[in-house]
Amino acid sequence: MMEPSTKPTHPPKDDPISVEDLKQYDGTDESKPVYVAVKGTVFDVSPKREMYAPGKGYNVFAGKDGSRGLGMSSLKPEDAVPDYSTLDDKQLKVLDDWHSYYTKRYNIVGKVAQ
Repeated sequence: MMEPSTKPTHPPKDDPISVEDLKQYDGTDESKPVYVAVKGTVFDVSPKREMYAPGKGYNVFAGKDGSRGLGMSSLKPEDAVPDYSTLDDKQLKVLDDWHSYYTKRYNIVGKVAQ
């Protein structure tokens, strides 16, 4: 397994971030960080901003919780939604793997507030 090229630089934060606020961090504004939420945990993925920029593969997850799409290994916008209750065990494992992948690489800036 490759060592992560990025690592968290500060302890996880627990700040509530509304779905509306999260949308502002979708990579379209160069002056703002890029956030991706996985299972309600909000990660600052700015160190890999180029992968989440508009028009890039992972942009579908920028500025939102796309847990269902991650679990399904889908890049379709309609799958990039927070509700992952429809995933089967195998897909839930994939989603959990993504969550730990992000946890090892990026700063946690908060939680999605419902």
